[in-house]
Amino acid sequence: ALDELQTDIDSVTVEILEEGTKAVLGLFGGKDAKVRVTRVISSMEKVTEFLNKVIAAANVDASLEMSESEEEINVRIVGSDVGTLIGRHGETLYAIQYLANLILNQDRKDYLRVCLDIEDYKKNRQEKLESIAKRAADRVMKYKRPVSLDPMPSYERKIIHSALQEYTQLDTTSSGEDPRRYVVIRYKE
Repeated sequence: ALDELQTDIDSVTVEILEEGTKAVLGLFGGKDAKVRVTRVISSMEKVTEFLNKVIAAANVDASLEMSESEEEINVRIVGSDVGTLIGRHGETLYAIQYLANLILNQDRKDYLRVCLDIEDYKKNRQEKLESIAKRAADRVMKYKRPVSLDPMPSYERKIIHSALQEYTQLDTTSSGEDPRRYVVIRYKE
């Protein structure tokens, strides 16, 4: 039986539960060994399986482009009409990414991150947020009055804070209560 498993030995583990014994004269008292064979599912397979189920449930025509490094699995979903997978302000996208991370890391000792993007939404959103931050910073510099941005999730507020680090004469803080936290940009006096 082990010979049949040799074709894909990287994806199985074999645990010997009980050693077998040889029969006397090859006829009497022999006992078969007991083994447990477990199929090991790779990280990429786990993520692919989950995301394909999500895509099928959303009834969207899309495909996955994936790459893996030691720290993370990068996934890009491409296809037509994938807006339902992105959701309002990327909420669905980030929820799917969160679930993919939970599923992937539930039985792992070392954490492996899943970074999900759909039709370059994250890249485009980051560019838009950086543009909003710089326009607001210019307003604060010109009028020396604080500017409050619209409420946004923590990952978007982090982009704003990072985009304005080069403005040494400005200070950025997050205010309000979740889920309505927002960034306030102030002039340092």
